[in-house]
Amino acid sequence: MPKAWIKAHKREYYYRKAKEERYRSRASYKLLQVIEKYQFIKSGDIVIDLGAAPGGWMQVAQKIVGDKGFVLGIDINPIQPFETQNFQTILGDIMDPQIIEQIKEHLPRQADVVLSDVSPNISGIWEVDNARQTDLARRSLEIALSVLKPNGNLFVKIFQGEMLESFVKEVKQHFAFIKLVKPKASRPKSAELYVLAMNLK
Repeated sequence: MPKAWIKAHKREYYYRKAKEERYRSRASYKLLQVIEKYQFIKSGDIVIDLGAAPGGWMQVAQKIVGDKGFVLGIDINPIQPFETQNFQTILGDIMDPQIIEQIKEHLPRQADVVLSDVSPNISGIWEVDNARQTDLARRSLEIALSVLKPNGNLFVKIFQGEMLESFVKEVKQHFAFIKLVKPKASRPKSAELYVLAMNLK
């Protein structure tokens, strides 16, 4: 990576803030900002975090759900343990046909919230990257529909583009409230958006 990019990255506000506040990722603030506005994770909730490494979103969720809640993180990369007790992790691929059963085995009860910040390995070819991101978002929706309790919530990353509308339509079939959000902590140039879907029908 170019040295200039690395310097700019290190100077960047949310990067510095994450270091100061001991979050594992600047992405923690994306989740925090949306929770502050929409309150879709609450104390005592069961939360599943798809694509959880390095664990920044899990840290946010753990703080909110507290000792009576539980956070399950899934990623193809290992997630370093936390000091708290209210979490578990699965080393696995969300595209694996067996992953839904694995998730269910780890849950104390049906989940209240599914989070998905999963991203593909970016190729630089927009059509390919957009299609891959949409596939991951659809898979995240499929998992959510299998593990969420009635009135549960989903927060999932998608890219802006021609596939966005059809994905949102699909989500609307299952949830009563849908909102497209771009948190302030998202980089302005990034094509990423998040679909917040609340109240599973």
